[in-house]
Amino acid sequence: MQSTAAEDYVKAIYHHTEWQPEPVTPSQLATRLGLANSTVTEMVKKLAAAGLVHHRPYGAIELTRKGSLLALRQVRRHRVVETWLVERHGYEWDEVHDEAEILEHALSDRLLESIARSLGDPVRDPHGDPIPASDGTVTRPDAVLLAEARAGHEGAVVRISDNDPAMLRFLAEAGIALDSVLTVLGQKPYSGSIQVRASGGTVDLGPEVARAVWLAT
Repeated sequence: MQSTAAEDYVKAIYHHTEWQPEPVTPSQLATRLGLANSTVTEMVKKLAAAGLVHHRPYGAIELTRKGSLLALRQVRRHRVVETWLVERHGYEWDEVHDEAEILEHALSDRLLESIARSLGDPVRDPHGDPIPASDGTVTRPDAVLLAEARAGHEGAVVRISDNDPAMLRFLAEAGIALDSVLTVLGQKPYSGSIQVRASGGTVDLGPEVARAVWLAT
């Protein structure tokens, strides 16, 4: 079983556990994909029958080895395309996700690998997410979530979640991007905001942003 839908499902399951260890539940997967729970339940049954996932009724969903390989293939395609759009076609980092969702299914393997070579075989996409190698290996940076970093921690930004394009635009306007060095000054009382020092000065970042930015340890 290798349809566009199956590719999207296994990629979404992979994304859920890429930066945290808890497996995804059917309801969480439905929310991530913007689909009804019943639709996801039926598709998960098909994925399980195809040997792509492990799933027991009412339990979490986990990728099999076969499912992981398919997910990594799609993640590589998506992130190479995002990098290509930014580096070669003038897209901003908040504009590439939807385009990549379409193109990742349309490009041949030969063209995809040619694009990767032309970019110098990048190891991360415009948001810092690691690009799996063509053999499926992944190298992730040692990182801590900004929301969990202690006061005084200083580190370069190694990853910013691309789930919210508006947040990416906000961070760009604040002068915060990949490789920006941030110093955590501490959490402000009552507001929940975390104050950081960046090259442009002191910035207050709300809880949503603090849970979308990873710093090098």
